[in-house]
Amino acid sequence: MTLRVPSAALVLSLGWATVVGCSGGDDGNTPTSGEGGSGAHNPTGGDGGQGGQGGQGGDDAQPFDWGLPPGFPRPKVPTDNPMSTVKVELGRRLFYDQRLSGTGDFSCASCHRQELAFTDGLALSVGSTGEVHPRGSMSLANTGFISALTWANPLLDTLEEQALVPMFGEEPVELGLAGKEVELLERLAADPLYQELFPAAFPDDSDDDGPLTLKNITRAIAAFQRTILSYRSPFDRYTYGGDPTAMTPSALRGRDLFFSEQMECFHCHGGFNFSDSVTHDGSTFTEVMFHNTGLYNIGGTGAYPEGNTGLREITGLAADMGRFRAPTLRNIAVTAPYMHDGSVATLDDALDHYGSGGRTIPDGPHAGVGSDSPFKSELLLGFTLTPAERDDVKAFLESLTDDKLLTDPRLSDPWTETP
Repeated sequence: MTLRVPSAALVLSLGWATVVGCSGGDDGNTPTSGEGGSGAHNPTGGDGGQGGQGGQGGDDAQPFDWGLPPGFPRPKVPTDNPMSTVKVELGRRLFYDQRLSGTGDFSCASCHRQELAFTDGLALSVGSTGEVHPRGSMSLANTGFISALTWANPLLDTLEEQALVPMFGEEPVELGLAGKEVELLERLAADPLYQELFPAAFPDDSDDDGPLTLKNITRAIAAFQRTILSYRSPFDRYTYGGDPTAMTPSALRGRDLFFSEQMECFHCHGGFNFSDSVTHDGSTFTEVMFHNTGLYNIGGTGAYPEGNTGLREITGLAADMGRFRAPTLRNIAVTAPYMHDGSVATLDDALDHYGSGGRTIPDGPHAGVGSDSPFKSELLLGFTLTPAERDDVKAFLESLTDDKLLTDPRLSDPWTETP
């Protein structure tokens, strides 16, 4: 199998994105409530529910079954990277393969753990070399629906391109593969399993260098990521599955508060994915939104800590200070700590922050009253909850946890499975 080294231009063209990278970069019992998991290994439907089809190619050129319940949209798939079960399986292997790091002991999954809804539980992520990143790892649940793939970069909008950033980015170093492209491809080419999977996943690859290329590595990883689908939470079973018992009375009261003008949460965390930066198969337009939530207001100037100023790092505009993408709230109860820098530890702390209309830091280098920030979103007005209402809102947020996602074997580490 001939190896193909990526051109320097390809990697360097994404150099502007390395400041965010991956860290800058949520129980049904019937098919209609989403029993089908990711749909990744279920080409005929089986227990995958009545989800729609999308993307063709790969092993059998049959429409790909996402296993989604009725009423739930499908991820948008690039025409040059159609979905197939064998491609998804290859991507899963690569996602968990520690050979995709410069040190040989780190993988995509090191920062995106399944049991934590594909986050890492850290305030600030740590790369393969031990470098602490300026931001935390975002959840990969439903990442196929996200229109801007990092905390604050509107230009990085495809999973195929985004995969290059953690692999080759140097600010910060994540997987640490810069300058080791040949070594990476040689490692993978030596594995008999990959010798089978790459040609099977890319049978129509006309490249003279064969199917094991950097381009196909990123395509396969992206295909797997599109199957990390969260849609089996109590909220989903109630909303899409028609199960009136799936949500508790407390969670239902919390839902009503969440979607009320009293709290205003739904403006930034609305829709099926509880985010306002969303795209999907059938979208007529793409939403990309970034918000300043008054997390910082250093010295009363609206400033955020240097080197972590959000969208402003890309645009250079003062008005973009502190603007970050609103992440999905799916699985929010298992993805603490919160905010781009992990500076909000618990759901109670998050409710305190938003209830106050911004965070007050009384002293130290970041002192300031966030509610007074000149750059804060006009949607962040603050609110008051009784203790009972707070409990209800938390019950609603907890109802967004998809326990099956956290344990689905089709999304788990295949290298630890017993043959």
